[in-house]
Amino acid sequence: MKKRKKIKVSDIVLFLVTLIIAVIFAFPIFFNLMSAFKTNGEILRDAIAFPAAVYLDSFKYLLTETDYPKAIFNSAVLTVVSIALMVFIIPMAAYGIERTANKWTNGVYVYFLFGMMIPFQVYMIPLFRQMKAMGLFGTLAGPIMIYIAGSVGFGVLLYTSFLKGVPREIEESAEIDGCSRIGIFWKIVFPLLGPVTASMVVLQGLGIWNDFLLPMLVLPSGEPKTMIVELFYYVGEFSSRWDMIFAGTTMSLIPVLIAFLTLQKYFVKGVSSGAIKG
Repeated sequence: MKKRKKIKVSDIVLFLVTLIIAVIFAFPIFFNLMSAFKTNGEILRDAIAFPAAVYLDSFKYLLTETDYPKAIFNSAVLTVVSIALMVFIIPMAAYGIERTANKWTNGVYVYFLFGMMIPFQVYMIPLFRQMKAMGLFGTLAGPIMIYIAGSVGFGVLLYTSFLKGVPREIEESAEIDGCSRIGIFWKIVFPLLGPVTASMVVLQGLGIWNDFLLPMLVLPSGEPKTMIVELFYYVGEFSSRWDMIFAGTTMSLIPVLIAFLTLQKYFVKGVSSGAIKG
């Protein structure tokens, strides 16, 4: 007969603390989803009450009577293009730094890390002036370049930490077989970087998708910007359309939840492996 495992008080306390934290983090999402199907009057009368009926006119109005579809397109372009270029450029930079390992590459590595320590607000105004001089102000290309440049430090740190655990013998064997340096990276090394790439996609993609400041300042006024910026216009000084805000926020949450649930396993593995190997 098996012995029944004794439940410790510490396990119960840990479970309760975890449960409380989970409820705290999940409640805003639940509240948003619940409010998205209520009228503005219902939200103002009782914000925490369940909807009397499923109200879908807010979604219909946003998608047919406003510029929100264009804002969705802009958000998607900024996120997808920025992430694609990050995944193409940053792993190669990290690979060159990690596998070369001399005073010059170490200097470049430290330079990238220093870039992470400077707040965006410090160089914001000179950056905007430079964008105007280059003809990038008011275009989607401007934010994309800034997102990529701003992610290099963190991305190189993440990839170099993970690359330390990739055995060099695999690359040496491919080199003996006549594979080029570029071929070794893309055919041998890069497929092994799946977990850390998933971490990069989730962390940076979430930041770009939810970014407010940069699209608000850089993209042209009078035209649709991004989803988060467009929702801001429904918050007024004297009145606010909370039904539109919650409906729009719900639509913005769906791609994020799908991406995170799809890449969750690789995301956790990439972050933990990078931390251990770093």
